[in-house]
Amino acid sequence: MMASENAAEGVRLQKVLSQAGIASRRVAERMILDGRVEVDGEIVVELGTRVHPDRQTIRVDGSRVLVDEDLVYLALNKPKGMHSTMSDDQGRPCIGDLVEHRVRGNKKLFHVGRLDAETEGLILLTNDGELAHRLMHPSYEVSKTYLATVAGTVPRGLSKTMREGVELDDGPVHVDEFAVVDMAAGKSLVKIVLHEGRNRIVRRLMAEVGFPVKELVRTHIGTVALGDQRVNSLRALTRKEVGELYQAVGL
Repeated sequence: MMASENAAEGVRLQKVLSQAGIASRRVAERMILDGRVEVDGEIVVELGTRVHPDRQTIRVDGSRVLVDEDLVYLALNKPKGMHSTMSDDQGRPCIGDLVEHRVRGNKKLFHVGRLDAETEGLILLTNDGELAHRLMHPSYEVSKTYLATVAGTVPRGLSKTMREGVELDDGPVHVDEFAVVDMAAGKSLVKIVLHEGRNRIVRRLMAEVGFPVKELVRTHIGTVALGDQRVNSLRALTRKEVGELYQAVGL
């Protein structure tokens, strides 16, 4: 239970939850009484508890509550032919061009999950530097999911090979999941889940096992899904999605 030394300071916990859009104050009070709310890792059950949301970590049902209104969390469906940079000194089209007139303060955004120019799909954009750093750091092993159209008919036995590991020139790569989704007209559609972040890793991996990639789309980063989001579009992540990303990297 929280210590009461600062009872006369801070903001009432139920007010913080309400302002963060978690629930109405009445419902937030019930959440507190039910033991669903933690502050700095300790369950709080007293309705009079006051907190400092700018320097304390608040969670509901294990998911972090975000209270900084200046933080931006976006999902971009990057089109083919666009570079995964916020600016390009050669004048090539880049994701910075897309967000320049759509997001205030876009120059402070970090892009999470670089894709090569010919690959489509999900890239995250945020000005939350700590989250971006952890999502990109290999030690946190946040998974990424791809759908690849490859040349040839992929044998079922390839799945075992991919999971056991394939040696590339910069070291072995192991996939978390590999499945054939569809086959037609001399091509195969495969699903690949891995937590590697090396340059062009999916293309190099598939070329190494004899099935060069013709088209590639990233559909997920962690639990954030591209879904039916149209190419070139931006959308704000939901509080649930952001909370799950925080949880995945231990924030």
